[in-house]
Amino acid sequence: MSSKGCLSITKYFLFLFNLLFFFLGSLILSFGLWILFDQQSFAAVLGSSLYALKVWSYILSGIGIITMLLGFLGCLGSLKEVKCMLGFYFGFLLLLFAAQIAIGVLLYTQRITLRIKMGAFVQDVIQTYKDLEHPSDAHESWDFFQEQFQCCGWSSYEDWHQNPIVANSSNELYPCSCLNGSESSTNATQAPAMQKTTRFCITHGNWLVYRESCEGSVQTWLANNIITVVGICLGIALMELCLMMLSMFLFRNMGQNYDKLTRYS
Repeated sequence: MSSKGCLSITKYFLFLFNLLFFFLGSLILSFGLWILFDQQSFAAVLGSSLYALKVWSYILSGIGIITMLLGFLGCLGSLKEVKCMLGFYFGFLLLLFAAQIAIGVLLYTQRITLRIKMGAFVQDVIQTYKDLEHPSDAHESWDFFQEQFQCCGWSSYEDWHQNPIVANSSNELYPCSCLNGSESSTNATQAPAMQKTTRFCITHGNWLVYRESCEGSVQTWLANNIITVVGICLGIALMELCLMMLSMFLFRNMGQNYDKLTRYS
């Protein structure tokens, strides 16, 4: 009797938890699609670039689809006692768990190589940066990165001297995404001399840009948020382990109900 009661509790707990997952996934997917099809409005409200919004819409849509799929398999598999669905549910969670561990190990063991490759990629983006009205995705995303992290260049703001447009210009040019608004507002003698082209700013004085490098900004952000990031990752991993154990317990203790797919369809 106690075994049946424990089985029933596990069954309905999995159903309710995954039902919440399904609705949460549908909300995330809807929000991602809303951003994708209404980027202009979000760009005006949030002040973000269209490229950044497009990336976030794809990320949210992907998370929503995965969450909905997990919720669907968990809900139907536990409520209708369909073993094959619970097996898929367990396998999907196990795959996500293994992928998270593999990514974490890869990031830790290859962190120096990844930092070098990231630096080389950013240097290439800076050198190929052009004053175009419709920039490439890489250039627009780097503008967004510098604005959000309030940094300039990868190792130093002087990296921008390697850009051919900046190096060969008769004027003092620098990327407008590096503009330090607080410095330009306090430096009243140089602010009137500034002009803006499509993506470069012109000044007749010193560069009024962020002095911190983006590499340093990333390291500072990681140092300030490492506990939060690790806590979130551990929380997600523990939740996945708990759901895998419950689904396997239900899978092993309920009857042979493969025919329930046909019966309840």
